[in-house]
Amino acid sequence: MTDRNYWLEQMLAISDPVLRALAERRLKEMMPIECAAAAGTNGGDAAAASASLLADRAKYTHLEALGRLLSGMAPWLENKQLDGTEEVMRSRYAALAREAIDAGTDPESPDYMNFSDGFQPIVDTAFLAQALLRAPVQLWEKLEQHVKINVITALKQTRTRKPVFSNWLLFAATIEAALFKLGERDWDPMRIDYALKQHEQWYLGDGAYSDGPEFHWDYYNSFVIQPMLVDVLDTVGDQYEEWNAMREAVTGRARRFAAVLERLIASDGTYPPLGRSLAYRFGAFHSLAQSALREQLPEGISAAQVRCALTAAIRRTLDMPGNFTPEGWLTIGFCGHQPDVGERYISTGSLYLCSAVFLPLGLPGVHPFWSGAAEDWTSRKAWSGLSFGIDTALK
Repeated sequence: MTDRNYWLEQMLAISDPVLRALAERRLKEMMPIECAAAAGTNGGDAAAASASLLADRAKYTHLEALGRLLSGMAPWLENKQLDGTEEVMRSRYAALAREAIDAGTDPESPDYMNFSDGFQPIVDTAFLAQALLRAPVQLWEKLEQHVKINVITALKQTRTRKPVFSNWLLFAATIEAALFKLGERDWDPMRIDYALKQHEQWYLGDGAYSDGPEFHWDYYNSFVIQPMLVDVLDTVGDQYEEWNAMREAVTGRARRFAAVLERLIASDGTYPPLGRSLAYRFGAFHSLAQSALREQLPEGISAAQVRCALTAAIRRTLDMPGNFTPEGWLTIGFCGHQPDVGERYISTGSLYLCSAVFLPLGLPGVHPFWSGAAEDWTSRKAWSGLSFGIDTALK
């Protein structure tokens, strides 16, 4: 099996339960809701607290599954350079994705999702918005008019939500960028401007941003910050001179951060279980995958070695039993089923951010990312006594 076929098989295995349930408007009926605190509790107080948390996450988990999944699948759904069996599959899943968006944004649907209650909806509406930016034909232009109206209404509902003073500012910015892309005249430049300029204040050097006023050792530069900065500026960067002036620096930082991520993948495909949200699994490589998709990998790092490194990380994770329920839904864990890895904000829908690793499926099969001969990545070269490039900081 080729690497591309393996990636496609894994992406569709992850996506199939979500999209098919939504197409039938049965996601809320069918998807289990696992929370770390809901597993293995003892005593009445603990059980009550666990039940309360489960009820809380149930308000958000379905939108999490939809937005995060489609954000990662979108470039493949938009891929215009496929043929044969893969094109048949792409067309089928694009249709399922549109049905899923319809089901999640239709107020009359049993799977209608929460876009305005609590703070969490701004997060996952932003991932849905990011999917629209990445697949504007398949996930927007091909929607029926009434579905487009529902989508716009859903995006705008989040404007009542105040983002946390952290990477969350980029969620508001991404939603407004999508509204601009979708032709809405009342998109709000201020929400975008605030997010861009505040993250410029939070830039620490050598390709890394702090997540809010303080730096944290985690993967949020990859989960959210670098990819959303890039996508927002790709979409609206030309609207204001000062935004356009940011693009070169933001792109250069993303390229540098991609180099760091590539070096974090060990010779056996493992990577450090560092920081929070480890239950997003190989979604930790969102920024590296995006750099590969955009053909903006760092100098000296080939597309083929990134493919091999990411394939190793995906295999090392998914080869472990327990990543899925018997019905095919993701479980909480980093490598297998590890409920204690999940923080209080983690539930089943959260886990679908792992799909971010699959962005390079938006490249055609003849692209060097897929067609290049297998090549060792940096850690494998380094630990095999082979020549490898010296790491240098971004100046």
